[in-house]
Amino acid sequence: MTKQRIVFMGTPEFAVPALQALLDHGYDLIGIYTQPPRPAGRGYHVQKSPVHLLGDRYNIPVFTPKTLKTSEEQAHFSALKADIAIVAAYGLILPQAILDAPRLGCLNIHASLLPRWRGAAPIQRAILAGDQETGITIMQMDAGLDTGAMLLKESIPITSQTTANVLHDQLAQLGAPLLLKTLEALQRNDIQSQPQPSTGVTYAHKINKQEGQLDWTQNATMLERQVRAFTPWPGAWFVWQGETYKVLAAEVLPLTGKAGQVLDDQLTIACGQQAFRPQLIQKQGKKACTLKDFLNGHAIPCGIQLPLSESSCHAIN
Repeated sequence: MTKQRIVFMGTPEFAVPALQALLDHGYDLIGIYTQPPRPAGRGYHVQKSPVHLLGDRYNIPVFTPKTLKTSEEQAHFSALKADIAIVAAYGLILPQAILDAPRLGCLNIHASLLPRWRGAAPIQRAILAGDQETGITIMQMDAGLDTGAMLLKESIPITSQTTANVLHDQLAQLGAPLLLKTLEALQRNDIQSQPQPSTGVTYAHKINKQEGQLDWTQNATMLERQVRAFTPWPGAWFVWQGETYKVLAAEVLPLTGKAGQVLDDQLTIACGQQAFRPQLIQKQGKKACTLKDFLNGHAIPCGIQLPLSESSCHAIN
């Protein structure tokens, strides 16, 4: 039984386990599409994407168009005569001509249990919403935003300790064997796609940096989720005396007070409901440290009123 001719389309670390699994299992990778090299890191040196680097290591042709909307790029893609395209966090919209080119269409490795959390940031939104589970859906791509028919799903729990970076890695590892299982089933012609249900649809809108600001008028439980959802980016943060402090871990305590007020010498901060205490904290420009080490050098006195976020100020006014 011949292996399908595959084009892989992905960019970040999330896509690497799936590509590596295809390579390890002898699939015929005829080309890789990834985002163009971009400046990154402290020196802003131009760097290839993780998927690009893996493709180079295996001497697979790598293509880095800025868009797939031109007739030239679409003709180039079609000329590859792929049986199937695998898409994992690629970062470019696939026009209909691209979706139609592979004989078996395009499959997407999506980091949620569709139809929940269609869109750009399913990992962060699932944690932020307090979901108890998420997973991977292998879906057939169509012109909509993650609206295509589903082939296989697998779920994993979200615990009270789960951060976005941990969940990212778990889902990346989960997606690889699920993709292989899907391809094997397609090869045997014994898998049926299922349309997504019309109920339970939610959208995982793109994260912006301002969302990381901790709003003390909110429930402390929500703020603790915010810390886990926004680790490592954009981070959950607050401002005191003009300095920005990022919170990397926190706990919720059954205490009350005026929102934003520091209740004790352990930096317990009153919220709209309950209270919030950082456990791991990072002052702008400094290394992260435990709360104990932080308080040794940056004591924020009991009784201090921390600034409210702009959104909460507008709501109060």
